[in-house]
Amino acid sequence: MPDFLRSSAAFSALLIGASFSFSSAAAEEAEIDLVVVEHITVIGSKTKARETAGAATHISKEDLEAFQYNDINRILRLVPGVNIEEEDGFGLRPNIGIRGTETDRSANITLMEDGVLIAPAPYAAPSAYYFPVAGRIEAVEVLKGASAIRFGPRTTGGAVNLISTSIPEDEFMGFAEARFGSFDTLTVHAGVGGSNDHFAYLIETFQSESDGFKDLDGGGNTGYSIQDYTGKFRWNIDGSGGDNHSLELKLSKTNNDSNASYLGLTDADFTETPNRRYAASAFDNIQTEHEQIQLSHFVKLGSGVELTTVAYYNDFYRDWFKLDDLDFGNGRFRPTALFGDPANCDAACNQALGFIRGEGVSPDDAIQYRHNARNYYAAGVQTRLNWQFENGSVKHNVEFSARYHQDEEDRLQNRENFRIENGVLVQTSVDPIGSQANREAKAKAWAFYLQDEIQTGRFKFVPGVRVEVIELSRLDYATTDPDRLLGTTGTRENDLTVALPGLGVVYDATDNLSLILGVNKGFNAPGASSRQDVEAEESINYEGGFRYVGDNSFIELIGFYNDYSNLLGTCTASSGAGNCDPGDQFNGGEADIRGFEFAGNLTVDLGDGLSMPINANYTYTDAEFGSQFDSDFFGDVLVGDKIPHVSRHQGYASVGVQTFDAGVVFSAQYTGNVRTVAGSGDIDPFEGVGSRVVFDIAAHYQITDSVRLFGEVENLFDTAFEVSRRPYGLRPGKPQAFTAGLSVRF
Repeated sequence: MPDFLRSSAAFSALLIGASFSFSSAAAEEAEIDLVVVEHITVIGSKTKARETAGAATHISKEDLEAFQYNDINRILRLVPGVNIEEEDGFGLRPNIGIRGTETDRSANITLMEDGVLIAPAPYAAPSAYYFPVAGRIEAVEVLKGASAIRFGPRTTGGAVNLISTSIPEDEFMGFAEARFGSFDTLTVHAGVGGSNDHFAYLIETFQSESDGFKDLDGGGNTGYSIQDYTGKFRWNIDGSGGDNHSLELKLSKTNNDSNASYLGLTDADFTETPNRRYAASAFDNIQTEHEQIQLSHFVKLGSGVELTTVAYYNDFYRDWFKLDDLDFGNGRFRPTALFGDPANCDAACNQALGFIRGEGVSPDDAIQYRHNARNYYAAGVQTRLNWQFENGSVKHNVEFSARYHQDEEDRLQNRENFRIENGVLVQTSVDPIGSQANREAKAKAWAFYLQDEIQTGRFKFVPGVRVEVIELSRLDYATTDPDRLLGTTGTRENDLTVALPGLGVVYDATDNLSLILGVNKGFNAPGASSRQDVEAEESINYEGGFRYVGDNSFIELIGFYNDYSNLLGTCTASSGAGNCDPGDQFNGGEADIRGFEFAGNLTVDLGDGLSMPINANYTYTDAEFGSQFDSDFFGDVLVGDKIPHVSRHQGYASVGVQTFDAGVVFSAQYTGNVRTVAGSGDIDPFEGVGSRVVFDIAAHYQITDSVRLFGEVENLFDTAFEVSRRPYGLRPGKPQAFTAGLSVRF
């Protein structure tokens, strides 16, 4: 049992016990109607998003149903300011950045489900190799700028919160949805639940499998299989439906088996057959298991006061068995060296590419696979106290939160080695367990937050401050000591305390038009790196703009400027950096990221029950280094060089026609070219990812009040496009894919 369960159990019991001591009669005296939800509120609704003192977006259940997306990458295209680097074509392992932050493994933003940290080890090892199944998510919320410091520890770019399916309000109801599509993709999503004055529940499952769209040399499945289960059980302690006092238990379990690979293609092979996968990646596979236990307590304490406390425990295991290194008799090297300008590929390089493609017979142990196995846990208890009151003509909404969190990443890894023999991998040796990595990374953290939303006249001032107290450690063990009987061979520790203030201001110039200003301190904690000179990532972030809300229209334009005193880079296997140890971090010095975000929508009444919804967003981002340095991670950097993996231009637009019982929507998403190596001027064609425009179309028909037929075509015109060049060559986006489905509610 982790130490957390001892320390936080006392904290949780104290908070819940204290709140139980208030009588339900006191709660009934509340003068302000506070909305009770079964998860910690981050935004809550589109209306709340449009009142936020900063950039905030709420993608509702209705939005998700209109576009039929099960892919988080496509869902987040609806939000300006979000950078996406696709990987597998299905959104199983997204790479998300906000306002120019590094996208790799979504490690530089705060990820939550129902307001609770959801990355496997968000402090010790924040790379999000687990991501909630998007197909069971009810709504998605994104916060940026000053509004995001409520949810740390990372406050530079922003936060993404995924809202799971709510417990039904009716006494009993259920749903079942099935969809079938290209690549033999089959998905079933079903659940039942209900509520009464004393008890409420939801039991839900999401099952999906696909053969995948990539064509493996020699044949084979390149798809995935997912089994996801969630249960929610709420006791309405006061017997009034949970409006005043409730206790809720959430349990979830997710298994994922994906034949996924880091191995891409040379530019020439991509041009000829973009969906090809080389023979040397035939055994690439990742298996993951995720389990969550979450206990939430809610109580109204009196007039305008509510207390929500959540204790949580997440356990995650993964083993990504994938091509790691190559050795053809001239020394071990990473596959990265083979992908680039073919003019730099000599005879030995071309021979190695031939082996990877499955040509001829390689030496023994030439193809080296690594069991990239890791065990994680993350656990904590957090509480939030809200107090709404008025002082004369001034309204206050005070929020105080505290969280104790503990997490850990445990690596015990080895290799299996092969030769390629006329397109077939033949095992030649197995390295001892622990020989490739044998270490632990641990974190303990206290986090506190205080904010007051002050409404006076047409002004809203939202000052706040977040404090993070973090203890990080890394324990290394001998690669010949898998049982760790000999103790550590080295330790690293990193303790820090940081205060992160922020201020948002809204001025309602008219009933429809609001002006927005914000400033906050951005922060990204360094890990327990083996390097001693690593500093925390810090910045001062500014934003300003306006928001217009009409009866059938909405426009928001916000400019942002993030002034980094130190940019932080993290080495991972997926980053493609070949001269660093995964987990190590590197200072990037001063940097400037500036740009603006536009979002707008308009609903045109066409008469006779017809309407035309129009949506659009656009983001401009200019990201550049402000320091000159030479780094094993960032490379040789000059002042003014552009930061890689940030698209300068990206946009989204959709137009639809809908009635009360049917609708169709046509959408287009644009991503400009992306530099993959720091530099200036024109992008070298072998150091970039090209621009693209991808079109989708979706339609639905409500057959009865409870039966809905729907379908979609992703990548309508079957455009072949690049999504990434890291870590090993070009990788394709999803080709044209058809889906048809039926949803029943009862």
